[in-house]
Amino acid sequence: MHEFSTMEAILKTVIKVAEEHGAEEILQIELAIGELTFLNFEQLRFAFEALSEGTIAKGANLLLHPIKPEIYCPKCGYEGEIRYEGPEQHTPIPALMLKCPKCGNWDVKIRAGRECIIKSVKLRVQKR
Repeated sequence: MHEFSTMEAILKTVIKVAEEHGAEEILQIELAIGELTFLNFEQLRFAFEALSEGTIAKGANLLLHPIKPEIYCPKCGYEGEIRYEGPEQHTPIPALMLKCPKCGNWDVKIRAGRECIIKSVKLRVQKR
């Protein structure tokens, strides 16, 4: 379950930065996650609940936004979203598994969909 280790790394980073800024509490964490990461949002939420217990992130609102896969096809010049219909992978996806919806070319470049980004964090900070 790579959701647990992914969320563990995210929380570790967010908590460290929040504490460096004197935060008493993390109110909200907003993430953008590419669909080609195959991170399950339900499992991410479960991991967040378990891992945030006893931390300043406990009870924070977790916002998850999907990023659709996008490719570039050097053969026909297509740029845009694609629909991935292959098997779920838990390793980096070779571009060979994605094909251009316009010309059917398998030699495409992935432009989006593999990201896992901390977009924003809302904190309650102590007044000094």
